[in-house]
Amino acid sequence: MTIEDSKANAIHDTHQSAADTHEHQHDEQNSHDSHLEQSTSPQDTKGYQRTLLFSFIIITGYMFIEAIGGWLTGSLALLSDAGHMLSDAVALGATLMAFKIGERAATHQKTFGYKRFEILVATVNGATLIIIALMIFYEALKRFNAPPDIATQGMLIIATIGMLVNILVAWLMHRGSHNGEAHGHGHDGNNSEALNNIADTKEPVNLNMQSAYLHVLSDLMGSVAAIIAALLMMSFGWVWADAIASIIVAVLILFSGYRVVRDSIHILMEGTPAGISLITVEETLVAHPQVQKVHDLHVWSITSGLNALSCHVVVDGEMNIHESSLLIANLEQRLLTLGIHHATIQVESSSHLQTKPHSDALVCDISEQATDSNSHIGHNH
Repeated sequence: MTIEDSKANAIHDTHQSAADTHEHQHDEQNSHDSHLEQSTSPQDTKGYQRTLLFSFIIITGYMFIEAIGGWLTGSLALLSDAGHMLSDAVALGATLMAFKIGERAATHQKTFGYKRFEILVATVNGATLIIIALMIFYEALKRFNAPPDIATQGMLIIATIGMLVNILVAWLMHRGSHNGEAHGHGHDGNNSEALNNIADTKEPVNLNMQSAYLHVLSDLMGSVAAIIAALLMMSFGWVWADAIASIIVAVLILFSGYRVVRDSIHILMEGTPAGISLITVEETLVAHPQVQKVHDLHVWSITSGLNALSCHVVVDGEMNIHESSLLIANLEQRLLTLGIHHATIQVESSSHLQTKPHSDALVCDISEQATDSNSHIGHNH
């Protein structure tokens, strides 16, 4: 072998080694991107949708039976329960539609996709619960002044069947909400698997599914109240028991609706998700040896079970781009253990200019940010 051949082989080996190194780094980056894509993907709602479809068919079918029975027997408890079943059917249908729409991919106009539509439907469901409760209150008060004749035996039979139907639907929805089908994908490596297991154990209840479940549960309570009222009227002749039972159900429905509306509005107002503390998030980020400080921290929910975060982390000014990329990847894994699936982290040095719009406070007050002609709304970078 000549000297020229040796040099040529050496150059070839060097190029091949560099190519292998580049390919390895590219594969690592693809693996990392794939992991992030999987970890930020929302819950699979196919199990929810099957449960909602079965429940919708059952509720809608019996709603007509109970409405006719309430009209024939003259029972307000049955009629109010049938009216509530109508709202159940609408709520279940709207919830199913929300999950379908939520599956649509993100666009340039809807960069987070359509997941927030689920929260809008949950808000409407909660509001209808409140309206139904107020209508029952009004009708019950009228019946106190002029109690009508009620066919108690027929009322008892229909209410009992209604209770069994609602128990079946409530059981289906409860099982559908906890069947574990929504858990994420598997990953290679014990560390990634452990992190995903921690995130799964903190998975919150889907608010959209909860609002529909509360509709059915409050309807179940209406059937129980109608049964008790029928028994009291048959045993003691207490004709006012029908109105009393209706009021009790209305109170329970009112509180359920209020909780759903409260939680939905909290999400729509970009509130910090329940179970997540900003102090805990800050401590988790600062625990990394390269992070000196955290500020401009925002945590919110896109929809139930899909939490997002944005923040600024202060590091040593000598850190290069490659090191900051590794830091961000590590911080994202730490945030995943807190149930935060989508994170946008800005890395900056301690020498970054501190202004009123860009202070070092943990929570940024955007209402005080400068809006003069020489600066944009937001942070000056």
